[in-house]
Amino acid sequence: MSRPAHALLALVLLSLTAACSSSPAPEEASVAAPPKKRAPTRTFWVDPDSNAARQVQLWKREGRNSDAELLRRIADQPVALWPAGEIDPGPAVSAATSAAAREDRTALFVAYDIPHRDCGQHSAGGAADGAAYLAWIGRFASAIGDAKALVVLEPDAVAHIVDGCTPGEYHGEREELLASAITRLKRQPHTKVYLDAGNPSWIREPWKLVEPLKRSGVDAADGFALNVSNFQPDDAVKRYGLDLSAQLGGKHFVVDTSRNGNGPLPGVWCNPPGRALGTRPTTETGEPALDAYLWIKRPGESDGTCGGGPDAGQWWPAYALELARNSK
Repeated sequence: MSRPAHALLALVLLSLTAACSSSPAPEEASVAAPPKKRAPTRTFWVDPDSNAARQVQLWKREGRNSDAELLRRIADQPVALWPAGEIDPGPAVSAATSAAAREDRTALFVAYDIPHRDCGQHSAGGAADGAAYLAWIGRFASAIGDAKALVVLEPDAVAHIVDGCTPGEYHGEREELLASAITRLKRQPHTKVYLDAGNPSWIREPWKLVEPLKRSGVDAADGFALNVSNFQPDDAVKRYGLDLSAQLGGKHFVVDTSRNGNGPLPGVWCNPPGRALGTRPTTETGEPALDAYLWIKRPGESDGTCGGGPDAGQWWPAYALELARNSK
């Protein structure tokens, strides 16, 4: 079913090529090797002080060089930051966008503080009420400023309306808050917003999401996000996304591929063993409506206290190493 998204807590505050070759002479053309595929231009900012990056350095000091090299498969990739909902998100957001701007990159974020979050499950919490939420979103947006940013808005929030996990008396307010959040974030000139829409194994009929997404302001967003913190394979998510896109007038979408390299483990959504990193973050998707494959869930951070894991959002080096080791 769903997976909990997470509140990245205090750690977030701390962490927040081109090859040059000569052209072959005409007489060499018939025997020259085919040109190598150009490496995609890096679009998104990589946090040099992420949990994974710090773990790499620790393991190198301890002589665990092989494990450190494997973990670079995570540390060297851009992953989204989840500013903590319990505190002012401004410092964390500002630090990340400032660093990204210096490299002319886009910072990736998840805004995750909706009231009654995760229906009291592993990632329960969120803002105390609607006013507190809008104030939090306002500080989040202001901290982005004129920088380039991509924000995935409120994992699970709409899908939990559809599946009934969030009590009915909160549905109307939630949709209004999401629409207001999109409007506020889109006031920033270089910010893209993608409203979360669950995953194909959760709300199996995409049409059920259409009206709740519209009431939640998706028309004003850049699109919707799928598979956040889940494990559904790329092909299945893309088909689902294209179906939902068609029902939303061609709306674009992004897909979380952070842990879907081995697909899902049936019946287990919380810290399932044997999973692997998926497609590396890229905007080169081969599908016009699919804007990017992203690592939205931070690989190696726990889904919750299940399967031997720490609290949701906490760094779990052993799980990170397993994801890296299993990846292709």
